[in-house]
Amino acid sequence: MIKITIGTKETPVRFSYANVHQPVSVNGSDLKYSLSIIIPKSDKKTIKKVKDAIQKATQENKDKFGGKVPSNLKTPLRDGDVDREDDEAYADSYFINANSKIKPGIVDADLEPIMDQSELYSGCYGRVSLTFYGFNVNGNRGIAAGLQNIMKTDDGDPLGGRSSAEADFADDSEDDDDILG
Repeated sequence: MIKITIGTKETPVRFSYANVHQPVSVNGSDLKYSLSIIIPKSDKKTIKKVKDAIQKATQENKDKFGGKVPSNLKTPLRDGDVDREDDEAYADSYFINANSKIKPGIVDADLEPIMDQSELYSGCYGRVSLTFYGFNVNGNRGIAAGLQNIMKTDDGDPLGGRSSAEADFADDSEDDDDILG
């Protein structure tokens, strides 16, 4: 198992599909905490770090793949322009979907635990520690990303089309009645 931390103060990663407060089941799977981590393609240093970790995990897990690396090996680093082409948050970015059966530690930039669940959401920025490990299940072979811990460093526009109450009511002099009919 290979462990790395990605995102820095200067180049944080962005969080999407943040299911980090309560575990969820996707398509009938086991309950898991999960996070999609968006990495700008311009962040060459982080992308190299992730690719190197995947390569090390691949070499470490050759025995799980029958002694050699399969040509169809699945890896967790995906291209947002290809795999999420309809989602502008993923444009010109790579992403990693990471999950865990164990709740990740969640802290702010001062290493204080974040207790208010509304503080960490899809769209904010930060750092993430991950582990990369091999799997061979029902003919699917590859490297997966395990979610370890999360540090929120900056707020961002919420993803998913939902606006905040503050944004909706910031200008209460506007009257929407004429729009709604």
